[in-house]
Formats: sequence, structure tokens, C-alpha cells
Amino acid sequence: MPRGRSASYEDQREMILAQAAQLFAKRGYSATSMNQVAEACGLSKATLYHYYKDKYSLLVSIADDHVSRLAALIDDEEALKLKGEARLRHLIRRIVEEYAHAQDAHRVLTEDVKFLTDEDRERVLDKERQVVAGFARALVETRGKGDDADAQMAKPLTMLLFGMINWMFTWMKPEGELDYDAMGPIVADLFLGGVGQVKRPG
Repeated sequence: MPRGRSASYEDQREMILAQAAQLFAKRGYSATSMNQVAEACGLSKATLYHYYKDKYSLLVSIADDHVSRLAALIDDEEALKLKGEARLRHLIRRIVEEYAHAQDAHRVLTEDVKFLTDEDRERVLDKERQVVAGFARALVETRGKGDDADAQMAKPLTMLLFGMINWMFTWMKPEGELDYDAMGPIVADLFLGGVGQVKRPG
């Protein structure tokens, strides 16, 4: 019976992906070499190639791992059986937290997916669609109308929400007065109630 991979192997793999994602996000996928990834990781090229056969396999893993975590987050949230606004608020907070800890991977996902093969890109995009559908279901339940017109509004509203969250990470400084934990409720207040409902955390 084959042995499973050790925790140290997985830790090393995660470290490599984090360093590669940081380089891809900063320099771009095309402008980053395996030499640079190995140097950033403090590894020899031989050791790096033991984990990943080429730069493309790094890109696939970064994109697929990130979107898989988002899809798993949706599943976890639905298993909680929260209802209405409470469900959507909790989901918004969780997605902001996930993005906060995976900003480099998320940037790679949004900017470098064009470098994936058709098959790999479709697999990643299918998981993205699962995430969007999960948010859309929470939105429909929160709005409580349940008619066809409301269902048709779910995806556009979901994409507006994601746009708000994505843009936040281009300007927000985590060392500022508001941290990512504080921003989740603010995003929820703004999205659900409008500007007048936003309250300063504290």
C-alpha cells in the first residue's frame, strides 16, 4: 500500500506555491523564471523540480488550489444552514478573509488564467462558476422574492459584490486603521443596506 505524502512535503509544496504566486503577481507569469522561484524559496533547482516539473505546473496549482479553496468555502457555508441575511453576511466575511490571506494567488487567478490550456482553464472556470452560484443562491434567499426576475438579478448582483471585494484589495493597507477583519462587516453593511447603514467597527 503506497504511503501518503508527509506533512513536511505538503508544507514545502505550499511554501513553493506561495513564493511562486508572489513572484507571478509582482512580475507577471511570463517574466518569472524557475530560477527566480528556486531562489525565492531558498531551494536548488533540482529540489524545485522534484515538486514541480515546470513553471506551467506551478501556475495550474496556484490557480486550481485557490479556486478549490473558495469552492470548499461555499460548501462549508451552505452546511452551516444559516438563513437569509445572516447567511450572506457570514459568507461575505469568510470570502474577505480568504482573499486577505491569498491576495497573490487571487491576482494570479484573475490575470494569468489566459496562459492556461483550454482544458485547465475550463476546469478552473467551472469551479469559479460554482463559487458565483453559491453567492447567487445566498442572494436570492436574502432578497426573499423567489421569482424569475429576482433569479435573473442574482448573478449581476453577485458580480458587483465580487467587484467591490476585489477592488478593496488594490487600495487597502492592512496596517491602516481598518484591517481585513473589520472590512468584512463594512462590505456587508454597504451591500445590504447602502451607505447610510455602514457603521464604524469598534
